[in-house]
Amino acid sequence: MGRMAENWIRLLGPPRIESPGATPAQPKGRKAWAVLAYLALQDEGTGRSRTASLLFPDAADPLGALRWNLSELRRTLDGVTVSGDPLRLELQPNWHCDALDVMDSAAHPGRDPRRFTGQLLEGLAFADCPVFDSWLSDQRYRLDNIVQSLLYEGALDALAAGSPGMAVELATAALDRDPFHADCNAVLVKALVALGEHRRARRHVARSGDLYRQELGLPLPTEVRRALSDAAPEQDPLVQATPATVRSYLDAGGASLWAGAVDRGLEQLRLAVMLAQGTGNGHLLAESLVTLSGALIHQAGGRGAEVADFLHRALQAEGADGVSRTAAAAYRELGYLSTQRGVPDRAAGWLDRAMLAAEGFPDEQARILAIQGMLASDTARYPDAVTALMESGKLAEAMGNRRQQAFSEALLGRVCLLRGELEEAAASLDRAQAWIAQEHWTSFEPFVAGVRGETYLAAGQLQEAAALIDRSWVMAELAGDHCYMALAAGAEARLFMAHGDLAAAAHWIDRGLEPKPWYLWYSARLLDAAAEVFIAAHSPRASVFADRLAELASRSGMREFVVRGLSHKAVLGDEAATNSVPWLAHGIDNPALAAFLAARHAG
Repeated sequence: MGRMAENWIRLLGPPRIESPGATPAQPKGRKAWAVLAYLALQDEGTGRSRTASLLFPDAADPLGALRWNLSELRRTLDGVTVSGDPLRLELQPNWHCDALDVMDSAAHPGRDPRRFTGQLLEGLAFADCPVFDSWLSDQRYRLDNIVQSLLYEGALDALAAGSPGMAVELATAALDRDPFHADCNAVLVKALVALGEHRRARRHVARSGDLYRQELGLPLPTEVRRALSDAAPEQDPLVQATPATVRSYLDAGGASLWAGAVDRGLEQLRLAVMLAQGTGNGHLLAESLVTLSGALIHQAGGRGAEVADFLHRALQAEGADGVSRTAAAAYRELGYLSTQRGVPDRAAGWLDRAMLAAEGFPDEQARILAIQGMLASDTARYPDAVTALMESGKLAEAMGNRRQQAFSEALLGRVCLLRGELEEAAASLDRAQAWIAQEHWTSFEPFVAGVRGETYLAAGQLQEAAALIDRSWVMAELAGDHCYMALAAGAEARLFMAHGDLAAAAHWIDRGLEPKPWYLWYSARLLDAAAEVFIAAHSPRASVFADRLAELASRSGMREFVVRGLSHKAVLGDEAATNSVPWLAHGIDNPALAAFLAARHAG
């Protein structure tokens, strides 16, 4: 039997329907395309009345207008079902939608990301539907971010698979979209070096350096320059590449890291990787690469192309299918990186694959659940976050892993703080602090101290808040941890706002903006505080921070921060934002957000 012909709904770029053979009929009118795009991107369906009021706010009969456009879609999309209340779009097996493939890219690993070009509903404008226009802008940022990530990850995967030419093509396509993407620049340089095109690699580094200086007034990121001259550590010629020597270096590296000798530990783990390459043992190489990656991420703050390259190489060495503790850890770390980079759809896919590979390994499942809880919290899916973090904590307790317990409990405390559940937040954070003290885990203390301080602040206990927030800042600054510095600076700004000292609050906002945290949730929270501070100060800087927050949150799928950014813009006189706030806040289960919006936009 021949393969069924594929029909495509193209929503990226100028929208169109593609079918083999004759040119298919196309839906008439921009509103039909708007209905199609909106339904396609609603995972759980959407009510008819809600959809009608969104897309036909000025129609005499909004539901009638919706029915006409639904009939238009049914007329032109043979094999696509649009029905029910809530309305759902269902595609038959021979139908595909490019926007859906991007969103669910983990289920379609063979798709070439270079095929995904153009913006969602490109060329169509909806000024007469301001709330839909806001939703569309949000989804455009989100989809663009996912495609950029797919190109970057594809280049890494090609490099790991020994196809540097393909890596060059994908990295170049990514840089055509964003020439300032440091990780994509680094991957391109690595791929050119792997091809033996050293002169071309040096030219790219020089051109990139000029571009950064001329356009941004910044030096070239160090990871791009380092990609040109990465060198393996020197190996003792008397040390043989055997599984026993690899294990010895892995054990030594772990011991050094536990003792706080991070540089020494990383050197030993790099030697383990180099020796493992000489053994011909794929599993041992994968384990060594994952161990080194974990150390770089969690002890040295590594988040860039080097770490992602190691993880993709590990999956190539281990084999991507089946149950494996090593594969599960590699997928988990890729999910963790995607979570922190603000690409939640990609993160969810990596973490789902991690959980499949972790069957039978409860210690690894506890780690994966914690990152799934973090991701759910970042995207304002708070009930899901609570469920995942509580399950993570239970598994960690059963395994006797105090550090994992502390991590999961601290993140649970963050969720409770964000929801205004202050007693629950305090209890979780106090437990986490006690476990951190038992484990002497000082590197994680700035987070817990900062969030616990904000819990005191939200309860009006300013003196207790100040002690912990100050401690969080000092410890974060001493460690040079940009994420925790941004967290603590935002907390300091809120503390001084509570004291009525807006000048001091503005000072702390500026201090917090100096470091560039990898974890974008911290940037969003700081921008949220900045908008509040400068709105209170009647400063023209307020609109800059509100715009930056709305864009960052839209691109990164941080739904609550999208709403908060629009709320700031509404206070500053943006009428479209005012209309969009209640619409986009719908479905976010957060009593604290609801109370904030009710108080701010009363009347």
